[in-house]
Amino acid sequence: MTHHENTEDCCFDSCCRNLQIGKKAPTFKMEGYYKGDKKHYHLEDFKGKWVVLFFYPLDFTFVCPTELIELSKKHSDFEKVNAQVLGVSVDSVYSHEAWLKEIGDLEYPLLSDITKHVSCDYNVLLREEGISLRGAFIIDPDGILKSYTVNDLTIGRNVDELVRLIKAFQTGDLCPVGWNEGEKTLGKA
Repeated sequence: MTHHENTEDCCFDSCCRNLQIGKKAPTFKMEGYYKGDKKHYHLEDFKGKWVVLFFYPLDFTFVCPTELIELSKKHSDFEKVNAQVLGVSVDSVYSHEAWLKEIGDLEYPLLSDITKHVSCDYNVLLREEGISLRGAFIIDPDGILKSYTVNDLTIGRNVDELVRLIKAFQTGDLCPVGWNEGEKTLGKA
């Protein structure tokens, strides 16, 4: 996917057409902050792992830290299912660094989509406000988009549901409503 010259061109016709379940997830390269280090992260860095790409509106807000801290608390649950969480907002890595001094280190990196291109590619950008909706995208080890949910700015997401979905996908079976690990599936898909 090609990126746009500026955010004014973002999210028009061709931009988000490639976002489709069962197809390759839009690739990205973003600078990130993780436990004192700043470096660039690419989707390809996580080939062979499940990725939870977790967009949130802004650092230094009210609902966002509840989600980010809960994702960090559930880090071992994500590790058990071979999943990497990546938090994303339109803030700079310097904003991430300053904010984490207040809320504490997380067990996963926060990425900076300061250009807003990735938010546009994943169709979560609110152009007029210049921020992202609360989007959670599950990408399989081959880079295929398996699931996404997008919430309004006011409501946080359920972290346990993200783990449950990954476990269900990993069965390779048809899973009924509310399926949980250890329960009977409906057979091969």
